[in-house]
Amino acid sequence: MSADVKYLVARDGCKIAYEYRVIDPSFKTVVLAGSLGTTFEMWNPQIDALSERFNVVRYDARGHGRSDVFPGAYSIDRLGSDVIDLIDALDLKAVHFCGLSIGGILGQWLALRHPERVDRLVLANTAAFIGSPEFWQQRIELINKDGVASIWEGIRDRWFTTEFISSNTELMNRLQTMFKSIDTHGYAACCAAIRDMDLRPFAHMNELATLIIAGSEDMATPPEQSEELDKAYSNSQLLVLKAGHLSNLERKDEFNQGLLNFLG
Repeated sequence: MSADVKYLVARDGCKIAYEYRVIDPSFKTVVLAGSLGTTFEMWNPQIDALSERFNVVRYDARGHGRSDVFPGAYSIDRLGSDVIDLIDALDLKAVHFCGLSIGGILGQWLALRHPERVDRLVLANTAAFIGSPEFWQQRIELINKDGVASIWEGIRDRWFTTEFISSNTELMNRLQTMFKSIDTHGYAACCAAIRDMDLRPFAHMNELATLIIAGSEDMATPPEQSEELDKAYSNSQLLVLKAGHLSNLERKDEFNQGLLNFLG
């Protein structure tokens, strides 16, 4: 089994850090795409469960973690193309894809632009439209002025329920360190991608087998938005967990079971 950090050079020259765990070459591969403000370590609770049945790819989005911080604002097309570049480089024809938050936006993009590259799709704590452009522009201006670290407490409170925060101090400390390590420009550039994104007019075009995972207490992408996706899709199912935005961490066992049941 291999599990070391490697690097892909995307088509525009940006270096993307990733980890590819190959359990068995005959196994299907699951690609994991994480939330804004995280590195691929956010998927630690899923790795062992998935590795019983699948090879697993997880990566740092551009502007995050060990990946390059490219100049300028990013777009969903640009971030989505990074996923295609990655699975092309690994010679993977079609994969299972699981994305959370902005990672879920990329899953929606793949369903529209490259459905032939995805077998089964998992969209967790995401929506076809997340917040107003004004909201994201204000966040960009705030972190450009005061830095990413200045918004940590507000982000933490949107990521998790109050009771989970109070009973998981060690995890909160690790996540705070992770969040504060994100480059300010990289974070702002990904905020711009969400600011400029609205996939609502195209939601009905997703025909992939899709699992939608929602958090009942999610303030960033409320469960009503997951229900809207479920109604728009022709081949979907909805799983609601009692969790905030990062449901893969707050309800890891239920998240993992739902994931495995769906992926088969």
